[in-house]
This record gives sequence, structure tokens and C-alpha cells, in this order.
Amino acid sequence: MHGRRTTTGRLLPGGWVPCLLAVTMAAVAPAAEWTVPLGGNAYVVESPAGSGDGLERGGRVVRWRDPATVIALFFHVDRPARVDLALAGMAPGAAISATVAGRTAAGRVDGDATTFGAFDVPGPGYVRVDLARRGAAGEAVTAAPALVVQSDTADLHVVAVMTDKDGMYYWGRRGPSVHLGYTVPADTPLEFASSEITVPEGEDPLGSYFMANGFGEGYFGIQVNSATERRVLFSVWSPFSTDDPAAIPESDRVETLASGPGVRVGAFGGEGSGGQSFLVFPWRAGATYRFLTRVTPDGKGSTVYASWFAEAAPGAAGDWRLIARFRRPRTDKHLTGFHSFLENFADTTGHVGRRARYANQWVRDTAGRWHRVTEARFTGDATAGGGHRLDYAGGVEGPGFFLRNCGFFADRVPLNQSFRSAGEHGEAPRIDTDRLP
Repeated sequence: MHGRRTTTGRLLPGGWVPCLLAVTMAAVAPAAEWTVPLGGNAYVVESPAGSGDGLERGGRVVRWRDPATVIALFFHVDRPARVDLALAGMAPGAAISATVAGRTAAGRVDGDATTFGAFDVPGPGYVRVDLARRGAAGEAVTAAPALVVQSDTADLHVVAVMTDKDGMYYWGRRGPSVHLGYTVPADTPLEFASSEITVPEGEDPLGSYFMANGFGEGYFGIQVNSATERRVLFSVWSPFSTDDPAAIPESDRVETLASGPGVRVGAFGGEGSGGQSFLVFPWRAGATYRFLTRVTPDGKGSTVYASWFAEAAPGAAGDWRLIARFRRPRTDKHLTGFHSFLENFADTTGHVGRRARYANQWVRDTAGRWHRVTEARFTGDATAGGGHRLDYAGGVEGPGFFLRNCGFFADRVPLNQSFRSAGEHGEAPRIDTDRLP
């Protein structure tokens, strides 16, 4: 979001010049000022093990005790600029330095603020400010610290997460989520969706969820849960709207009909509620994986959702792994809303980029005919659409599509546009659906 306001004073090496002095000096022109909260825009990028330093969920309090901890803050400028920087909300006497584009300035303490002076920043793009402690360990940052940015650069616009309304500090630090909504035949009921994902090496940081087969009532894809654990995840929402799975009436609960070997099944909440299944599986960046989902009404007022997972180009139905089969009550429909997305679910890794190729999308109608998907609409969540973060992209890549988010990169792709891939003549999936596990 744009947090700009005009001031009649400006930050100088000697401190803050009040309005009256600025007027009498005449040579000092008004500067624009932006307040960039650490809560929505900063990350611990270096810290000794066990330091406990970091931003609490919500970002309103920053713990910073160890002098070896480095906190990086990011904001976006729309052109090259000269900016004056200061850190407000500091504990008395805290010694901090700031590094921008390879130049380090020791801070000058002025009350509860530390001033760093002027920096020349390239643009357009994101500016990274590395804040480092100097001196002995101790509490350095207290509640609601913020970087104050001032500039005389004409018409400069600064973008960052400026508000915590609706929990935006947390969502902003997670970064923008991006989606591909696929164009599918509208005149026939659809039963199957098939697609592939390839995550390039180095584009799979902690917190990534690469979702392949999304549908109106759930989602299916792969994620990075820790440094040692990765999962294949398939979930279906309950028709009862709540974030607390325990509050769902028995008649509205998603029922597990089957699950594959090694798959764990349970309930989930916090983003709606429903049935969730996952397989701990060491999927690898650089490899391609296939996803198959089936949606069929059971003729009794419910719908059955099933998903299978395989490495690319399986030779037979037996190469597919069943993840789970769920029954959703009060639902009578076939496949709708086929889509993919990319998100980061860890608010500590929103400064690290991720990317994936989404390809070979097909849907099969109830008559058994496969239809190639060649068009997708690129959209984003409220973090992207609301202008809080600008590091997102999507479009055509080879015969398929790509999605990219986080990492504070500069080459953004505008949202709400459609792309057509070059894969019109691909070969339909050869899947004996009657022999699937």
C-alpha cells in the first residue's frame, strides 16, 4: 500500500528540523515521508541458533537481543531516489547500523530514534535495508518499531505493508499468493482433472505450497513443511462454514471413504474446516509430478472427491498412489473451478522467492473424452490485489504456465489477465481410470 504523506520538516544529519526552522531556512524544501513498520516488512536473515530473536506473530513486537542478529526490511520505490532513513521506536541508547546497496551507515541516536542519513537507491524495485546491532547484547527494539523514509525525489511512490488491519502484518510477511484459473468446457459435466508440476531447483523454500488441482470445494498439491519433511496434501472443505472443525455438525462433516498406504487423514481448521489427508513424501525440486482428481456425485445428495499422485509419465494405473477418497455431504455436482495456485504459509520466509511450472492440464468429461486446457487467468490474493506486496508473477512458460511469488523481485506481472499456452497438440493422458487404486 502507499503510505505517503507530505511533511514540512525533513530529516537532516543533525536531527529533525521543526516546521518553523524549515520555513525560515527557505532553502529546505518540503520532503515526502513514509513510515514503514517492521511488523509487516521485516525478517530475521541472520541469527545465532537459540537466540529467540524475531517478530512475534502479528509483528507488533520485535525481539532483538543478540548483536549477531540481522534484520532485513524491504520497501518498494517506483524510480531511482535519494532517501533519508531513520529507525523509530528504539530502546534508549540502542546502537544500530543500516546497510543499503552495499553501503553501511552507523546510526546516530536521537531520543527513541536512530538516524542513518541519506542513501541513493536504484529503482524501480525493492530496497533492502539490513539493520545490525552494535555493542553488547540487550533489548534493542521495543513495541511497534518502524523505518521512517523521507525523500525529495519528485513524485516518488513507496509501497510496503503499511497497516495491520485484518492481520495484514502477518499476511504481508507471508507474501502474495497467486493463482491460475483454467478455462474448461462449459457445456459438459467434468469428472477428472489432471496436471503436472515441476519446481525448479532452488525454488522450494520452507513454507511453499505448490497447489496443482484446485476445485470448488478443495485443493491438492505438494508442500515444504520443514527442512526434513515434505508432503503431498489433499483437502476438502465441509459445507458448514467455520474455522473450528469441532463446531461442524455430524451431518455436515466430510467423511473419509479410503486412504492410500502411509497417508494420514484428519480434520483441519483455521481457513474453513473439513477433511484433510497428507502423505509424507520426499518429492524433489527439478522432478515432475502428476496429479489426478475425480469429482462424482453419489446420487444420494453427496459428492465423492478422490485424488491420486504419481511421478511423471507412469506406465500403468498401478503407478498412481491413492491419497484419499472423501464424501462431502449436501453436495451434488461434478468438477468445477479447476485452478492452481502458489502460496507461502510461513511468515518467516516471505523474503525468499519460489517458482513452479504448471503444465499438461487436462479435464475429462463424463462421456470419457479428455479436453486439453490451454488458457488460464492469472489472479492474486488480497495481499497482491490490495497493493501491499508487488513481488508476484505468472504467465506462459513453454507448453504450460508458471507462477512466482515472494523474494521481493522487481519484474512483476500485472494481475487479472489471461494467458494461452502453446500446448494445444499434446497427447491426452493414458489412464485406465477403472483400475485406479
